[in-house]
Amino acid sequence: MQASVLHDWLLALENSGLGQTMRQSLVLYPVVEVLHILGFILLFAGIALFDLRLLGLARGLPLAQLARICLPMAGGGLLLAISMGLLLFSTEASHLAANPAFQIKLLLILLGLLNVAAFHWGWRGSQGQWREPTLPARAGAAASLAIWTGVVIFGRLIAYV
Repeated sequence: MQASVLHDWLLALENSGLGQTMRQSLVLYPVVEVLHILGFILLFAGIALFDLRLLGLARGLPLAQLARICLPMAGGGLLLAISMGLLLFSTEASHLAANPAFQIKLLLILLGLLNVAAFHWGWRGSQGQWREPTLPARAGAAASLAIWTGVVIFGRLIAYV
């Protein structure tokens, strides 16, 4: 019964004015797709730069200064990617929800967000002070790079699965 309700909701989203407009517009869908990709570029660039610093590259760059640049960039990219992704999802919600690559992408995004939370509430600590990375912080950075790379890969595979 629950699967039927979910499927009905997904079909309703596809058939909504939003879903129809996204599918029918010659300009809107490509613009939204480009913005979705740009969001992931900002997200991945911010994460990758910061994670690579945690892993030992560019040790001359102070973590606090790098964080002031990279983390807001990554957060803004995430918001842009998610908001545009929801618009893209409205065009083929029932098909995408059943797509294994899309499901893995969503799972990886969840893991990435959990990793971010663990980083901010764990290694960085409640004082919010930036200190040199510990082994768990470096492990989290390596996991972060792998997870977000997976998000990009499986996002691209959606069209082929």
